[in-house]
Amino acid sequence: MKHGCFFLLAYFCLLSLYGQNVSQTPPPPAIDSTIVFTIDSTIKELYNSISGEKDVPRNWKQFKFLFRKDAKLIPSGKDKNGKWKTLYMSPDDYIKSSKDWLVSNGFIEREIKRKVERFGNIAQVFSSYECYHNNEEERPFMRGVNSIQLLNDGQRWWIINLFWTHETSETPIPDKYLRATF
Repeated sequence: MKHGCFFLLAYFCLLSLYGQNVSQTPPPPAIDSTIVFTIDSTIKELYNSISGEKDVPRNWKQFKFLFRKDAKLIPSGKDKNGKWKTLYMSPDDYIKSSKDWLVSNGFIEREIKRKVERFGNIAQVFSSYECYHNNEEERPFMRGVNSIQLLNDGQRWWIINLFWTHETSETPIPDKYLRATF
């Protein structure tokens, strides 16, 4: 009888342990669906969602929430032979190609200035940026301009295309896209 009680007690202890998640990884952050109600909040979240210190994971669900399913992210620049090239990516392609580098190196992208042109339910945003590896850096390691096309479907703003290029000595950012208040 004593052995029967012992095994029954051990069985229930094992069941309770089995039901617990020992590694207790925190759940991914929830999506904030209110951030797409204005152009301003959508653009701010675009910068926030890819930015973070070294070894800080990004909220890729939030990032993908900003884009329509058929959206394109299009970096452009010169290749090693000096020819202008573009690469067309989906949000998922961008995440696959960039997430490890962003987290392992630290990447904080800050908006410098924004120019918005809007007609009806479409908008074109030119947004200059500067990039840092951490919040303590005083000088950016890179700057450039994002060209962002957005669509309002009556409910929210969607990023349709994000097209960008980095500043070079041959193509410095024009003064009209530098330092000003929004």
